[in-house]
Amino acid sequence: MALVFSVLLLLGLCGKMASGGQPAFDNTPGALNYELPTTEYETQDTFNAGIIDPLYQMVHIFLNVVQPNDFPQDLVKKLIQKRFDISVDTKEPENIVLALKVAIYEIGVLICVILGLLFIFLMPLVGFFFCMCRCCNKCGGEMHQRQKQNESCRRKCLAISLLLICLLMSLGIAFGFVANQQTRTRIQRTQKLAESNYRDLRALLTEAPKQIDYILGQYNTTKNKAFSDLDSIDSVLGGRIKGQLKPKVTPVLEEIKAMATAIRQTKDALQNMSSSLKSLRDASTQLSTNLTSVRNSIENSLNSNDCASDPASKICDSLRPQLSNLGSNHNGSQLPSVDRELNTVNDVDRTDLESLVKRGYMSIDEIPNMIQNQTGDVIKDVKKTLDSVSSKVKNMSQSIPVEEVLLQFSHYLNDSNRYIHESLPRVEEYDSYWWLGGLIVCFLLTLIVTFFYLGLLCGVFGYDKRATPTRRGCVSNTGGIFLMAGVGFSFLFCWILMILVVLTFVVGANVEKLLCEPYENKKLLQVLDTPYLLNDQWQFYLSGILLKNPDINMTFEQVYRDCKRGRGVYATFQLENVFNITENFNIERLSEDIVKELEKLNVNIDSIELLDKTGRKSLEDFAQSGIDRINYSMYLQEAEKPPTKVDLLTFASFLETEANQLPDGNLKQAFLMDAQNIRAIHQQHVPPVQQSLNSLKQSVWALKQTSSKLPEEVKKVLASLDSAQHFLTSNLSSIVIGETKKFGRTIIGYFEHYLQWVLYAITEKMTSCKPMITAMDSAVNGILCSYVADPLNLFWFGIGKATMLLLPAVIIAIKLAKYYRRMDSEDVYDDLENGSNGYHKDHLYGVHNPVMTSPSRY
Repeated sequence: MALVFSVLLLLGLCGKMASGGQPAFDNTPGALNYELPTTEYETQDTFNAGIIDPLYQMVHIFLNVVQPNDFPQDLVKKLIQKRFDISVDTKEPENIVLALKVAIYEIGVLICVILGLLFIFLMPLVGFFFCMCRCCNKCGGEMHQRQKQNESCRRKCLAISLLLICLLMSLGIAFGFVANQQTRTRIQRTQKLAESNYRDLRALLTEAPKQIDYILGQYNTTKNKAFSDLDSIDSVLGGRIKGQLKPKVTPVLEEIKAMATAIRQTKDALQNMSSSLKSLRDASTQLSTNLTSVRNSIENSLNSNDCASDPASKICDSLRPQLSNLGSNHNGSQLPSVDRELNTVNDVDRTDLESLVKRGYMSIDEIPNMIQNQTGDVIKDVKKTLDSVSSKVKNMSQSIPVEEVLLQFSHYLNDSNRYIHESLPRVEEYDSYWWLGGLIVCFLLTLIVTFFYLGLLCGVFGYDKRATPTRRGCVSNTGGIFLMAGVGFSFLFCWILMILVVLTFVVGANVEKLLCEPYENKKLLQVLDTPYLLNDQWQFYLSGILLKNPDINMTFEQVYRDCKRGRGVYATFQLENVFNITENFNIERLSEDIVKELEKLNVNIDSIELLDKTGRKSLEDFAQSGIDRINYSMYLQEAEKPPTKVDLLTFASFLETEANQLPDGNLKQAFLMDAQNIRAIHQQHVPPVQQSLNSLKQSVWALKQTSSKLPEEVKKVLASLDSAQHFLTSNLSSIVIGETKKFGRTIIGYFEHYLQWVLYAITEKMTSCKPMITAMDSAVNGILCSYVADPLNLFWFGIGKATMLLLPAVIIAIKLAKYYRRMDSEDVYDDLENGSNGYHKDHLYGVHNPVMTSPSRY
């Protein structure tokens, strides 16, 4: 069934598909990732017998002992070439040699068969003579038991031996019952397995159209991805161009922007410094004027007559040396002005360098919009071309006659399923006959073993060692009769059972060793792959059947392996030798229209100027503004001085202290008034001077930091600007062209990747032939080996074991029955005394064979 399916499906597909050893798709462009949908099949490719599997393994071990030879590949090849004709003909020595090789290989089986035939022939013959002998009161037929030594020990040994043999026979019968029950359920299991394979094959029929639809659907996915990139060409292509330019341009613009910030900060610092100098000059002048007025007032008081007499003269003398320190500590006119540098920096700042930098950024950021405006018409044409390619792919895919093939195979599956269901009642009938026959065989053996068990049971428990042979009890006698009944049934049926065992053994053993095992290890497939084996004219039989070309290297083993791992039918059956799919599914021909349209994609970007001449001149003027030549140390040194030569508050306190030592008068009042004026001057004029000094200090420090290596920094910025501008002038055009081509290749790459995946999916993945091989495994491994051969082998193994054990069981049962049955006569018997067993020793009385007849039973 699987072979017919593969032939139908493959011959249909080969007309429209071709191979191409497509590689696996690991590198997926963009976000495209295709995964052909597959079906999960329900049929298992392994068959486990469950809890009875150890029994089957035991039989396999026995067969390996009986038939230890490896699978005879060469012998099987010769037999196939001879069409299994192994007739012995003296005119053809090769046939004789072949027959001998077959016999040598089957030597173990032949020995077992010969032993079975001897059993079949001898057992009824021995039974016949045994029966005749018993009728003549021979062979134990005489109902007289003579005295023997160790009688008790012999009886017990015989009973134990028979019990062990019966237990072994029971085990074999149990194997037979189990095997026979397995045959009872195998029809149901075969039906379920066939239906499971049928559903898998039916799923295979529905899988192919779904895969075709998926393949077609992925073109829309690919096209939508390309459309998305085309619609976003401003961000995609423009972003790539910006990505090439930014590493060169952005650092320069950031440096210029930082320099513009430095210019603004320098301007602010110069303005603060200039205003601080003016404030310092004005505040120092006011402070100096007021201190001069107070100093003149104190001098007048010191020069008055009030200081001439004691004690005022001493106090006035102490004040005169301190009077010279009462004055301002700064002279604003000594610090040079920074108005010239401030004017220069103001002129530089008026150029608004930051706006020029923004204009440079904008020239880079405008690239995406420029690309969008220039490529609008080309993008529309590319989209139309992609739509036309979509219709071509759809037409080519629909040209594959999958539906026709699947329709034909669907009819075949329906016919096969109908045939199976119609045949099942007949097969069930035959199986019921086999099951009934096996049951009868098992019950026959069970009946014989039951007789032996009953004989042992009645004999052992009914035996009275004090009773004489002629006076044994009914139970013991019944046990002996059961044993002899078992012997009689054994002679009647054992040879019939052995005939069944030999027939099933020959069939089951050869099926296991010549079909099941070589199929499992693939040696059988290797034999079938032998060139010119199945057809004298064909080197490779499978390719000759499927492809009508026997020279193509296609083997059963290769097809089985590829199908087992789920490979597609196209690659598995090498259909590229029949039809080349690339002729109808040519990637270059399908994508050439897209290439032509994308070649029209032309982007022109005008030269970009990062900074114009005005901005450049501003940087140069800033470098030459002179702020780096200002004597900042002088300003800092002046800013570090206190506002006054002496602390005015301390001086006022000193003056007030000295004045308080004077007697009341005009001089004392004058000094106290001057102290108050000094405190007022400190409160009004010293803080503004100190504030101006602090502001001057901060401005000087800021300018000193900014002006440090100013010409070198500006020179570096200008050098970076020249380098970036040169890069844009020299490479902008090549970058735009290169990125445009790369963008086009990306769009084309989407469709080339899709088309390559289509070839790969059709040739390698689409329509997996795994269900076919699973169906074949189900037929061979499942039905033939697991459902038929294994139960059959277990059946003959168990029944054969029990039948062979009948031989020792019969012998022991005959001997043991003498000890249980009631005899017609016995040896001389005396009263029991001193533990005697009731028998006299013949030689003690000088009487040979004294006899005592059995008493009347009535």
